[in-house]
Amino acid sequence: MSPQPVLSEYIARARTYAEYDKLEDGTFSGRIPPCAGVIAFANTLSQCQHELHSVLEDWLLVGFKLRHALPVIDGINLNQKPEYEPLDAV
Repeated sequence: MSPQPVLSEYIARARTYAEYDKLEDGTFSGRIPPCAGVIAFANTLSQCQHELHSVLEDWLLVGFKLRHALPVIDGINLNQKPEYEPLDAV
């Protein structure tokens, strides 16, 4: 995995699962199917992509706060407790 922080990598990979639809009124909807409830609506595709990113971040923060089980995305499991090296190793 790249040196990116795990959360940033998780968000980037989750966004690759995004699906967008153009609605009858010309606006857009977006969702990330592995992340139940992550959905956004906007006037343009670009705005919808931005809004979906924001919704995903908020969804993760609420999930952490409420200790929800989060989906594993491309092998990244945010449900595991982090492992720390002993201070002597630093």
